[in-house]
Amino acid sequence: MPSTTSADGTVIDFDQLGDGPAVVLICAGPTDRNSNGELAGLLAASCTVLNYDRRGRGQSGDTAPYSVQREIEDLDAVITAAGGSAAVFGNSGGAFLAVQAVATGLPITKLAFWEPPYIIEGTRPAVPADYREQQEKLLAEGRHGDMVELFLTKAVGMPAEVVAGMRQAPFWPYMEPTAPALVYDAIVAGDFSIPDEVSSIDVPTVVLDGGTTPWLTTSADAVAAKLPNAQRQTLAGQQHNVEAAALAPAVATFVTAG
Repeated sequence: MPSTTSADGTVIDFDQLGDGPAVVLICAGPTDRNSNGELAGLLAASCTVLNYDRRGRGQSGDTAPYSVQREIEDLDAVITAAGGSAAVFGNSGGAFLAVQAVATGLPITKLAFWEPPYIIEGTRPAVPADYREQQEKLLAEGRHGDMVELFLTKAVGMPAEVVAGMRQAPFWPYMEPTAPALVYDAIVAGDFSIPDEVSSIDVPTVVLDGGTTPWLTTSADAVAAKLPNAQRQTLAGQQHNVEAAALAPAVATFVTAG
């Protein structure tokens, strides 16, 4: 599979498929690029898709120490591999990284966000102020499953009893190897509020949601309202774990539009 080398020497692996305007896909949470795999395949009908493993995930390296700037440099290396500029799709918390990357001046031509999980005060319980420290402690103790549980209950906001049941599901073991990257996501997210940089991002952007999770719809509305050049679109009935077949047409139409 293709790979590129970031500024600090970290090897970043990606899949490249399709032909057309370039779009880079950013994953988040306890996942690697496989979480965007079906979407990548569908987008490849009209786009050149680069679906990459962020550092510490999948087949990419993980050079210490971590910093958000190094993650931005990773994305820059992937965009360079795409030809020097590209649209960027941020899936959920992947939008957090995309916002910080475009604010630093990366050659991003368009942005597409699926339900960026910024937390608007009063819409749901806040993430604990020491969430990052809790994740770091669990990582030091090697408790990867508990890291995923903490993420789902405190960051995502799922009921504890639902997550307890999920721990018995067949898919759970696939999330645990990527759990250490949840510390990185916590650093990128900060206090989960919309950063001031959003108001200075003038590249064309589409903010998508499914209309089924009220706090995420409020977040999408708030982000779009702050962006100078944004569109809002709701894919009615879609859960946060959106179906690729529903998401791909909206992203492809936006990326390929003149």
